[in-house]
Parts: sequence; structure tokens; C-alpha cells
Amino acid sequence: MKKPFWLIIAIFALLLVGCNGGSIQTTPTVQVTPTLSQPGVNTTQAPDIQEAVRAYLEAWKKEEYAKMYGMLTAISQDAISAEQFEQEYQEVAGEVALSELETQILSTLTQTKSAQASYLVTMHSALVGDIQRDTIMNLSLENGEWRIQWDDGLILPELSGGNALRMDYLIPSRANIYDQDGQALVAQADATALGLFPDQIDPDQENTLLSELYRLTGIYPDTIAAMYEDFPEGADWYLPLMAVSADAVSQRESVLSGLSGLVMRPFRSRYYFEGGIAPHVVGYVSAIPAEEVEEYRRLGYRQDERVGRAGLEKWGEEDLSGVRGGDLYVVDPDGLTVTKLAESSPQASKAIYTTLDKDLQLGVQRAIDGFRGAAVVMELDTGRVLAMASSPGFDPNLFEPSNLNSSYALGDLFDPDETPLLNRATQGQYPLGSVFKIITMAAALESGLYTPETIYNCGHTFTELVGVTLYDWTYEKELPASGELTLSEGLMRSCNPYFYHIGNDLYQQGLPEAIPDMARGFGLGSATGIEQVAEEEGQVPELLSPLDATNVSTGQGALQVTPLQVANFIAAIGNGGTLYRPRVVESIQPPDGEPVYSFTPEVIGTLPITEDTLTAIQEAMVSVIENSRGTAHRVFANFPINVAGKTGTAQDPPRDSHAWFAAYTYADREDLPDVAVVVVLENSGEGSEVAAPVVKGILQQYFTGKRDAFPWEVLPGVWKTPTPEVTETPSP
Repeated sequence: MKKPFWLIIAIFALLLVGCNGGSIQTTPTVQVTPTLSQPGVNTTQAPDIQEAVRAYLEAWKKEEYAKMYGMLTAISQDAISAEQFEQEYQEVAGEVALSELETQILSTLTQTKSAQASYLVTMHSALVGDIQRDTIMNLSLENGEWRIQWDDGLILPELSGGNALRMDYLIPSRANIYDQDGQALVAQADATALGLFPDQIDPDQENTLLSELYRLTGIYPDTIAAMYEDFPEGADWYLPLMAVSADAVSQRESVLSGLSGLVMRPFRSRYYFEGGIAPHVVGYVSAIPAEEVEEYRRLGYRQDERVGRAGLEKWGEEDLSGVRGGDLYVVDPDGLTVTKLAESSPQASKAIYTTLDKDLQLGVQRAIDGFRGAAVVMELDTGRVLAMASSPGFDPNLFEPSNLNSSYALGDLFDPDETPLLNRATQGQYPLGSVFKIITMAAALESGLYTPETIYNCGHTFTELVGVTLYDWTYEKELPASGELTLSEGLMRSCNPYFYHIGNDLYQQGLPEAIPDMARGFGLGSATGIEQVAEEEGQVPELLSPLDATNVSTGQGALQVTPLQVANFIAAIGNGGTLYRPRVVESIQPPDGEPVYSFTPEVIGTLPITEDTLTAIQEAMVSVIENSRGTAHRVFANFPINVAGKTGTAQDPPRDSHAWFAAYTYADREDLPDVAVVVVLENSGEGSEVAAPVVKGILQQYFTGKRDAFPWEVLPGVWKTPTPEVTETPSP
């Protein structure tokens, strides 16, 4: 006997309403609509219920909460505001660490003015895997449209009745960053913030105080004294110095505790040793900015965590922070646990071993301290960066709020005039000055119009352009003109008129792209691909006139390069013409097992020149050092290591010029690989007078572990005057 149609509907409704919200429905999609012949049924066709449900779920997947709220019934909108509605969904998404949402309509039941839908929700969590639930949605027909009746259970059935979710995070310890030999550059450690109240210093203890601070910080006593020399007397002024390891302080505790004026405030955090070793490479961690909290919660972070914000701390965030785990609970309105929904275990973080040499890095940082500029030391044959420094530097420990000195000195890191957070080695963009003559020489030789022996008379002036007079550096120094020079000697003497002539000549002979194309072939105008630190591309300009050509031929005009780009092509000249991708990461290693990444040299190109051209450039760069007329001969006289180099002075009117020196070694030692070294010092004068001595000092540091004082220093690291005193060595 056939059952009445109304009875079929009633049985189906009871089955649907009685479904357990925590089970997974496999019922195929069913839509039941009363026939028009039934007594009491409105003969107006209702809209498609599935379309209404689908629109709501699609809006949920896209997180279009305003659109979802607009689909609620009027009664629901009276019961919950749009802001509360959005907050409920966002809070669940954040607590779950929702990475993706999937939904599937399982079945629908339509009556005259009400309907019900069953749908499957799958939440993909970055922390606890997939959470899958069957859920029921009730709808009402209002003004000819299906509207959703709001209920907490629309998100997850367990949330009905005002329940909420709570994630208990299981966070692995953040891994350390090391130099190539395993010396820690940054680690979780106890530290002590050091500072002074100058007006409280006992004059009888001052020498002892300054000596102890030098022992702890490496800052010379005279330098510290100069810091507080102009502090007003009798005022309660605080001078922040730096954070040092708690172990170092404890070893001198008995002496330090009796020194008046000294402030020692312990804190525990991610500690950056030595006040920041390669801070522009290593980077720093800090609190998650308010505007990014939701994004990080979706990734499984607790909102009060510290995250990498720059350098390797940012690049290696996934490895350094490990894989988070968690326990996801349902709690009632009183905060009591109702049930556990899901769980996962954390996985250990991975340490980063850099290519940096800690002692060399510190030496390079100190060599350019007091200047604005950058220095890069790079192996010739691999692309390994052994040191990368940018000045002014910064102390990453200042980003830790529990560090007393943070509240006093953190704001200085955002000084727009000093820009200490800028990595000038990879993001600083400068005209290259006479170092670019290497590239102009390469273009000249490859054009077939010149040989290394082509003669040019290098006078004080260049007058080949109508109405334009350009000058050699010897004119400005009031020195005799260089006279007749071969092309190789032109590079050795850094003769401006010779290279102006080449630029103009190539342009006039229909080769306006010869020099720009050569520059691009040497890697200028594009990123090196280092990836692990932020970098700029620089700029190789198009030459639109003979004047453009003469300007670019000596590294001026609109040309812009980064020190890393220069170090890369200098290394290629030294190694025989191969351009390697620069790298600052040697390996990434878990606590146990094999590294997940190990450095291997990666060739990214070759210099677009013949072997003969390369040999001519190498010999000319050697003569810059060894020939008595070479522009860097006086600086490197009697230097025990074989060096080839090129001076550069890049004009930056109305300010003083930028000082450049680029070099590579060819010592062929078994214990130390040969390196390229590039230094640029902003608005500091002549390349041979300022940058060349710094490169010499860096090479001394690399090969011997110590260096001599520079001409402007009393001792290594201690300046005679606020600005360097230059020598009489002439050079552009």
C-alpha cells in the first residue's frame, strides 16, 4: 500500500533534523517540493533553495562576510550585528588557523515558507589538519527570497549554544643562526642591557668603568666618554650602550656591581651577539604588527609571538620557527572544556648555517664604522659571501621590548637621514665612477676598434663634444697630465679623457648599445638573485646622446649599481669569467638527520668577453696595484698578498664624491680561498684615499686576523677626527 505523500515528507524531515551534527553525511542531494495540487499550498513557485545555500557557502569560502550577512533573515540581523557576525567567523578562522575552506551541499528540504539544507564543511587547518563536519542550515522565505536563519552551528555544530574554540599552541623553540664554523650569531639566551647615568659616575671610578665596558662591549673607552661628554650635568639622563650576554656580565659581576653610574638590566630573548653580527644579513624578529595578526594566526601563529621581519630571520622563517602543533578544544561560555576537536604534535625547527665568517664579518663592520657605505667579501669561485656589512649598522636587540635600551634607542633605527636599517650592500644604488671603466674597456676591446695597445694622449681636458669641456682628475689635483697611454695604461691611470673618448667614439660609430650591453652582460641592471636578503636591481641607462655616452663610460650619468653586483663581476674577472649566484646560506639543518639544504655553487652566466679581453683587464687591474703610476700603488706598496684592483670616485653633486675600491686576490693559497672585495663609502672623497685603505685593511683581516690602523685612526677602530684625514695619493 502506497504511503501518503505528506507522510513521506514528515518522515524525511524527522530523519534530517535528527542527524548527529558531528557525523559526516553521505546522503545524495535531494530536493523535495510539495506538489501544487496539495491543499493549502501556495501556487507561486519558490526560488531555487540550492542556489541560495550555494551562494552563502561560496561567500563564506571567499570570506565575503558582508555579503553573507546580507543573506540573513531580518530576525537574524536583529539578533546579531554585522560586526559581531564577521567577528564570529574570523575568530573561528583564526583559532583554527584556517588555510582553506571546502563545502558541499548534501541535501535540501523545501516547504512553503521554510527550508532546510544539510552541507559538509571541511576546514583545512595549518595546525591540526582537517576538521570535517555535517551541518544544518535553516532558511525562511522573505519577500520572495530564501534567507538564512543565523545560528552559531552554521560554522560548526559544536559551537551551538554560545560555545567557542580554543587552540592550545605547541610551539617549538626557534632555531639558531650560525656562521660557517658553527659560531652562534643569534640564539635564545639570557642577556643584560648596559647603559649609563653619566651624572652618577664617580670620577675616581671612571677609568675602571670605561675599561670594564670596553671589555664587555668592545667600544673603546674614549669613544664611550665622547658619547656622554656633552650630557648636561645634574640631569637624570640615560645613555643606552648595548646588550651583552649574561655570562659575560656574570664573570665580572663582583667588579661591575660596585661601579656607580652603571645600569645593568637582565632580560631573556632571542639574543643577537656582539650587538648585531651582520645585522642586515641576519635580520631581526619583532612582534607581529596589529594589521598582520590575522594573517599570522591563519598560519598557525599565536598572536603574541615574535616573527622574522628582515634578512635571514624573515627568509628562513618557516625553517627557523619549525612546525607548530596544537590542541583544538570546544569550550562553553564559561570557558570550561566541552571536547577536544583535533590535535597535532609540533616538529623541531631547523638551524641556519651561513657562509659568513664571524671574525671577518666583525672586522669588516668595524672597518667601515663611522662612514655611510657598504662592503662585500665574496669567494671568487663559489659565490659564497664571507662578509657583508652596511654602515650605519643597527642592534637587532633593540626590537626586544624587554631590553631596557629599546625604549631609549629603538626610534633611532627609523631615522630617515641615517637609514640604518637599509642594507646598502644590496639595496644601496650608486653611480660606480671609475670602477666602471673596466666595463668600458671590455666594450672597447670587444668592438674590434681597440686593442690593449691602442694609444691615446691623456691630457687635462676632453673637448671632442662641441661646447662641452670635461676634465681629468689630474687637472683637479693640479698634477701633470698622464700623456700618451695604451688602453691598458689608461685603466691603470684611470684616465678620464681616454674613456670619454671611447664612449663618444663607440656612439658615433653606430655602437650606442656597446657599453650598456656589456654592463648588462656583467650583471648590472638586474638582481644577482641572492634571494636570502632583499636587493635592488640598479639601472643601466639607454644612451640617447654622445654626452650620455661619455658620462656612462666613466660610471656616471643615470647609471646605478649595488655593491653586491660589483663584487659579483669583480669575482668573475678574478675567476676566469664565471658569474656565480651570491649566497649567504651554507646549510639548513634539523636537530637530527641530514641537512635539508646544502650550498652548491650555481653558475648564472659568463662574462660576454673573449679570453684575450679578460686577460687584458686582469693585467691592467694588476698594474693599478703594482705599477708605480697605478692609482692604488702607494696604498698597497709592499703588501704581501697578490691583489688586482680598480679605484673609483663617483660624483654626487652638490655633496662630496662616493669613494669606491674593487679588488680581487690571486694568492692561490691552500688554506684560504681567493676573494673579491668591494667597498663604497658615501660622500667620503677619493677612492684611493679612503676606500682603497679600507679594502687593504679588510684583506689584512682576512689573511692574518688583524689589520693596521687606517690613516684617519689612532688605533684600529678609533678615529683621530670625526672625518677621515686623507693622504696625498691622487686618484679618481
